[in-house]
Amino acid sequence: MSSDCRHFGHRHSIQCIVPPHMLKVLALRGDDATAKMAKALLQQNEKLREERAEQPVGGMVAVQSAPGVFVSNALAAAPQPATLKREIFDGGQRATLPGTRLRGEGDPPSGDASADAAYDGAGDVFDLYSAEFSRNSLDGNGLTLTATVHHRRNYNNAFWDGRQMAYGDGDGRIFQTFTELSVIGHEMTHGVVQFSGGLDYQGQSGALNESIADVFGSLVLQRKHGQDVGDADWLVGKGILGPTINGVALRSLKAPGTAYSDVLLGKDPQPYHMDLFVTTTDDNGGVHINSGIPNHAFFLYCVYLGGNAWERPGQIWYRALQKLNNPMATFAEWAAETVDAAIELHGMGSLEMVMLRRAWKLVGIAV
Repeated sequence: MSSDCRHFGHRHSIQCIVPPHMLKVLALRGDDATAKMAKALLQQNEKLREERAEQPVGGMVAVQSAPGVFVSNALAAAPQPATLKREIFDGGQRATLPGTRLRGEGDPPSGDASADAAYDGAGDVFDLYSAEFSRNSLDGNGLTLTATVHHRRNYNNAFWDGRQMAYGDGDGRIFQTFTELSVIGHEMTHGVVQFSGGLDYQGQSGALNESIADVFGSLVLQRKHGQDVGDADWLVGKGILGPTINGVALRSLKAPGTAYSDVLLGKDPQPYHMDLFVTTTDDNGGVHINSGIPNHAFFLYCVYLGGNAWERPGQIWYRALQKLNNPMATFAEWAAETVDAAIELHGMGSLEMVMLRRAWKLVGIAV
């Protein structure tokens, strides 16, 4: 994300929920206070990126089994019982992480709404990966789920930094919360991608990184509320926009490009088809923009199959991620990997395989 929540070496990035294109629009269209906020946020994120670039990547344990081939830690490690361990910290509206410990695993509610939402949300993410995909935390080895709430003052973002989550409180006007479950699921899934060999955070592979985070963020929310594919709204970040913003969420898997259209924020730029693919040097090659294409393919596939999206579709997406072994994957290569996963799980010529190929074709990707 050029001068924003970008990278410590393309693959291991500071990955933020609010994309840089949105911040840049705010810097251009906002009043003096809003423009100052957006520019400061971009500068803060650049400083954070530089600080993280100087540090080793903590906890990155995907192992290289052969030149250019990465094996997910979740698959490489010996099976072990899932062990949920959470630690939630109060950032005190300062930049230093993690802050003051508010709540640990098994502790009663802290009384801080953001801290308790982060605690509960981390449990919901853990439960999805444990119960449905037999994964023991983000790294497959029982990694402690660490999060900081009240990060910085009026901070309009949330991120995974390779080690932990951090959530701002928002300014109450443009953004009003960041401890919403699909946001928590999205950002923590960046950790799952990281520990599964990673996807380079640039161009199509970076957009896949964002898309996979959106997909599983949505699945966490759907599973938590027992929603089937017809009940779900397929929104990421619903409720985090401020009360005067014309929009429903940050992104929509069901209808990319329609999540918001606001005088201040501009219009949701996500495409739903390869014909509308956005070529840009911003946002690491449009990783938050072009992710709408694989997002929409997943939505279409789920609609074709019906039922619960975290079951057959989720299993196929998760298996594909564990077997991808290609940090520079293109959309077409990812699509092929998902079809291979569908064949492995359900058989050649199965409904799951046929409908998946149809879903990819409808977004302009032949496989």
